[in-house]
Amino acid sequence: MEFRLLGTVSVDTRTGPLPLGPAKRRSLLAALLLSANTPVPVARLTDSLWGEDPPPRARGVIQGHVSRLRALLTGAEAQAYGVELVTLGDAYVLRVPETLLDYQRFEELLMLARQQRSATDTVRMLDDALSLWQGPALGGAFTEGPLQAAAHTLEESRLATVEELARAYGNLGEHHRAASALRAEAAAHPMRESLAAALILALYRAGRQSEALDWFHRTRRLLADELGIDPGHELADAYALILRGDPRPGPASAGGPGTAPPGASRPGTGPGTSSTGPGPAAGTAAAAGPPRVPAAHSPSVAPHPTDLLPRAPRGFHGRGAELAALTRAAAGEAPVCLVTGPAGVGKTSLALQWAHHNPAAFPDGRLFADLRGFSETGEPALIDVLREFLLALGVAPRRVPESVSAAAALFRSLTDRRRLLVVLDNARDSATVRALLPGGTDCVTLVTSRNRLEGLIASDAARPVPLGTLEPQDGTALLAGVLGEERILAEPVAARRLAELCGGLPLALRVTAARLAGRPQWTLAGLADELADERGRLTFLDVDDTGVSAALRLTVQQLPADAVRQLARLGHHPGGHFDPYTCAALAGTDPVAAAAALERLGSAHLVTETAPGRWVLHDLVRLYARGLDPASGAEALIGVLDHYISTALAAADTAEPGGEPCFVLPEDHRSAAVRDFADRAAAMHWLAAERDDLARAAVAARSARLHDRAWRIILLQWPQVVWRVRDSWAPLLELALDSARAQQDLYAESRVLNLLGWVLTEEGRTAEALALLERSPGLARRAGDRLGEATALINLAVVQAGQGELDRALEGCGGAVALARQEKDRHTEMLALQHLARLQLVAHRPGDALESARTALALGPEHEEAARRSLLLAVSGEARLALGEEEEGVLLLDRAAEEAERAGYDEGAVRALEALLRVSARADYLTRHAQALGRLTDGG
Repeated sequence: MEFRLLGTVSVDTRTGPLPLGPAKRRSLLAALLLSANTPVPVARLTDSLWGEDPPPRARGVIQGHVSRLRALLTGAEAQAYGVELVTLGDAYVLRVPETLLDYQRFEELLMLARQQRSATDTVRMLDDALSLWQGPALGGAFTEGPLQAAAHTLEESRLATVEELARAYGNLGEHHRAASALRAEAAAHPMRESLAAALILALYRAGRQSEALDWFHRTRRLLADELGIDPGHELADAYALILRGDPRPGPASAGGPGTAPPGASRPGTGPGTSSTGPGPAAGTAAAAGPPRVPAAHSPSVAPHPTDLLPRAPRGFHGRGAELAALTRAAAGEAPVCLVTGPAGVGKTSLALQWAHHNPAAFPDGRLFADLRGFSETGEPALIDVLREFLLALGVAPRRVPESVSAAAALFRSLTDRRRLLVVLDNARDSATVRALLPGGTDCVTLVTSRNRLEGLIASDAARPVPLGTLEPQDGTALLAGVLGEERILAEPVAARRLAELCGGLPLALRVTAARLAGRPQWTLAGLADELADERGRLTFLDVDDTGVSAALRLTVQQLPADAVRQLARLGHHPGGHFDPYTCAALAGTDPVAAAAALERLGSAHLVTETAPGRWVLHDLVRLYARGLDPASGAEALIGVLDHYISTALAAADTAEPGGEPCFVLPEDHRSAAVRDFADRAAAMHWLAAERDDLARAAVAARSARLHDRAWRIILLQWPQVVWRVRDSWAPLLELALDSARAQQDLYAESRVLNLLGWVLTEEGRTAEALALLERSPGLARRAGDRLGEATALINLAVVQAGQGELDRALEGCGGAVALARQEKDRHTEMLALQHLARLQLVAHRPGDALESARTALALGPEHEEAARRSLLLAVSGEARLALGEEEEGVLLLDRAAEEAERAGYDEGAVRALEALLRVSARADYLTRHAQALGRLTDGG
């Protein structure tokens, strides 16, 4: 699959281009691709498609085009390539690997071309880059506003690349080809002076002086006639060079006016200094002559290139971004490039692939040492590594110093004037690396480590290149490299599943491929089924003395005991993310100690920090960690469940400060450190961010028959349920109901029935809701839960009203008000009055509705939860309208909508604005209603 913007906007697949349809859809796709992997707000998409004059239903049109694009991508099996079009709030994001974007590959080729030492290699890469263009950028799309600017930027980049290609041809002495590349573009862009100047010089150097002068005068006249200006400095300098009759330069000095030929010293770079260090994609270097090591350094040194690199890795796939990052990191003076990542992620393979890419980039040699920082055999002595390096550089054995400091000093001296690559693999700490750093400013040091080596970054400005797991398409490509394309193509779905079960870890993928390669009768699907069983997955990912478990064991054995204990407990975490509070609960420590352990584990790449204070564990590391201390699983699970209960209680109390507690804590509840929530927004954010992990925790609690924890964890999310009631809460609440019944807890069953019944009502499943809610008041009475009975009566009344039983509904709400007043619970009374007011309004009793709403508002302080205040104000406004007091009604409804909008309560805003639109057609009401409805549709 390939996404094209350099020409007609299109999506190419194995079966041909996708039928994208109208130009607006292509424009939408172009806008998403230009911001690939970044959310693009609907407002920006509207601007891209229509500029300053969008139609009234622009959002709906965009939604339709997004829906059609999503269907086209799904039909083309885009997910197999890692492509996904998703909705994020009021924005859309097209997730797509950069390797599938033609303009990203164009930029990558340009970057690599500019790093070449050989003009031949530069020409080849620039030609490849320009071959990606198939016409004007963003063809077939409406180039309005931002799209027009993007198309112009892309075209400018293409023209600059043509000029670079011409300069590269000139450096090769192929001036005819330079002129040929420039002529068509100069004709198409006659007032681009840089193109004209480059063409004039190319023609002159090709021996076509009269054509060069003719083109100059043609351009001069055009500038004068069209713009009324004279030629600029670049064009005038080219003309002057021809008039002076300067010698037509050959390949060695074919740059433009004022440029130095390749290999010439630049200002400040004499024989003992150099400029930018080489990169992995460098081409053939200019003739370097003998290595630049003065004989005065040591009479016993024979200056000759050497190569200690192991063979290049076989079956290497992907990692284009990381290879490019290494190239960038290798630029500068005496760079130290630091490749870090977890065990088995392919750090050594990446380093060797980069190092082998072009040996001519390091004409004075390539050194390699495996420092065995994570090996059971132990690290080699530093003097032994230095001795090997010195012998390779030509030092006689008897002249190698015996002390590390003296040997390191000699190594730095010998490398001072060389262009050398030093690869230090599997380094454990920064101190070991420092002793092995070369002395030359043209030397590049490449270090790999499972630790972050932040000390080396601080002391030697090491440039980190973090290495993560492979994308699924690269994982399947790695499998294909061992097993053959035919076997992968025969079972593509199973191959992708294997890549996912291996977690994108190259070591796991290679072990899997090795098992399959030796067993041609095995199917990929069969092995995938075996790997799917977590209990045996690590066993299947070990072969002979190589495997994931062995690699992780070597990392873990370097850790202190507290970090190992924390890792073992993390293996029993039921969720996907964790923070220091969660870790403390799992390990029975405090958040400060847990944070220190996480930092240690993160430094060893055993956990990954995805956001400040938020960490994840790779699936295979989780399975390994679980096996470190399997007996601690039950204790760790109870600890984290009780942590979630305590934290969710604090969040609910902060989000709804007037609400009654949902329940008492379990008798054997374990207290743990709980974060402070500064305000309602922070509490609601935590509940939303932790929703998936809270659900997983509840499932784990139920599986462990800890039913008293399961229903509590679910019920405590009620503020978020109320806020986003149509967000598919029913399955989770049904799990809570099962746990409450399994525990035979009438209180819990009634409370869960209340919330579940209300959710089903809001989803339009009134018959199901009624069947549940009719049982709830009786259960609450039997449990002695009078406030729960009041809430049950309220929820039941809502359903009864919807079924036309208005009198029963009014009676139920009245009973709920009485119960709440008996219990002196202002929050529940306010809730009951809110619903009573709404029912009275439906019963055409606006005066009673207004009085109930006033009473409810008087019960709640100004900081009362915004959703309830908005709903009460809306009821008051509608009651005023029904009483004929239109001005006061409109003011109250407007205030209700504003409070809901300010709090992000989109459902309340929609209700209030719909009531306003029934009496007023003001444009701002229409706009606000459409915006709130859009947010509710996209985010709810």
